[in-house]
Amino acid sequence: MRRGRKRPHRKALAFTLAIVAIAATSLAGASAAIPETPEDAAAALKWGSCPKEAAAPRLECATLQVPLDYSKPNGRQIDIAVSRLASENPAKRRGVLFTNPGGPGATGLIYPAALAALGLPKEVVDSYDLIGFDPRGTGHSSPVSCDLTQQQQERGAFPTYAHTSADVTREATYARTIARQCAGSTSAWMLPHTTTANTARDMDRIRVALDESKISYLGASYGTSLGAVYATLFRTHGDRIVLDSNLGPRGYDVGAFRLVARGMEERFPEFAAFVAKHPEYGLGTTPRQVTAKFFELAKRLDEKPVGGVDGTMFRGRTLDGLYADALMPEVAKTWQSLDKGEPLPPAVPPNAENAMAARLYVLCGDTRWPTKISKYQRDAAVDRLRYPMLGGSTANIGPCAFWPDKAFEPPVKIGSRGPSNILLVQNKRDPGTPLLGAKKLRWALGQRATMVTADAGGHGVYPFGRNKCANNAVTTFLTTGERPHYDKACATEPAK
Repeated sequence: MRRGRKRPHRKALAFTLAIVAIAATSLAGASAAIPETPEDAAAALKWGSCPKEAAAPRLECATLQVPLDYSKPNGRQIDIAVSRLASENPAKRRGVLFTNPGGPGATGLIYPAALAALGLPKEVVDSYDLIGFDPRGTGHSSPVSCDLTQQQQERGAFPTYAHTSADVTREATYARTIARQCAGSTSAWMLPHTTTANTARDMDRIRVALDESKISYLGASYGTSLGAVYATLFRTHGDRIVLDSNLGPRGYDVGAFRLVARGMEERFPEFAAFVAKHPEYGLGTTPRQVTAKFFELAKRLDEKPVGGVDGTMFRGRTLDGLYADALMPEVAKTWQSLDKGEPLPPAVPPNAENAMAARLYVLCGDTRWPTKISKYQRDAAVDRLRYPMLGGSTANIGPCAFWPDKAFEPPVKIGSRGPSNILLVQNKRDPGTPLLGAKKLRWALGQRATMVTADAGGHGVYPFGRNKCANNAVTTFLTTGERPHYDKACATEPAK
């Protein structure tokens, strides 16, 4: 991300929701029973103005109807909101570039304009019509709900930090309550169908409506899982696929959620070094002192919250600040306030209820999560020793353990069959999607992919990161189709 810009943050949705918020401000294995999309399955899109929150210069929006259940293509239909930032250089235009900012639960209508305004190279913008969309269940695409109260929204996406087995048992009561609210909401009819696989199928319906034989794709964070699923379900429909800040081949399952604790441990030393260089924060003059301050504050807030901010929220807000170097001063000031006992302003972003509900619908609908409390008790005991900063939270039990037992489609298995047209790009010290997950996805994709790794910290490489080596590799691939012949490691580049 460009230096000097600040991004709002919100626990596990921090990276994706932040990009959308900045843009608005700046711009004032597949089921054999479900076939690939027939070419005449979708009507043409009728472009017009965008909703107020997605309004941006040159950005057009449209609505497309798609099947709720792709095994019943002529059954109930739902609306998918789509956006387009058309190339202004017809001579250089080569096709469409679908985009996804991550999530799950994040909207994507304004993302094409965000990319163009905040750093996507002109040669890429000229080469493609940039396509965005609100994934099913979010924003203007048949939004779902869990009837979350304001207090539940403020509590955030993470379970409380489990110090003991009894903490897991207590959290189970809260998790069961949220699951029941989701199952009893007016949008519960979408529960079995709000999945990554169905969002990928929606993407292919959009492709047909655009009258394109193939699509290129740029997806970040959770968007890497969506892109990998699309490339698996529709192998012949993908052109140039870029996956940035990667989840593993199983997507955002219980293992990926636990892995975030490892990501925090790998990234935190850079934050500790930053704070230590700024003694005016009063949080320590060495990285070791700053680290000790983290545990001191977390323990104190667990015992006595400040203005509703407890130890779990403190850990989550700190994680958010590790997503980009530009956020570190803001998080240091947050530590200062909490250390003095000063309440913080509310951190609930607009439309948080829908974002959190859609996130749960996808996370809990994509894969089966363990259902036994004892399993989470064992995992929390392991992870709070292995990754003490966050492990007691990310290994704790959540609503997916109590999700309604409906006829869910088996997860799509990511494999190496298909054309070699995928480029993975990844920071080595990514707090949200750690390098280990990217390596697993790279292994699963086999000959289909190559990977460029940047010796950098933070969540997100292209185009907001500062590593020119990694950014240039992506731009070259999108504009010429040329990828590194082998996996490539980009060295650390000095900050400007």
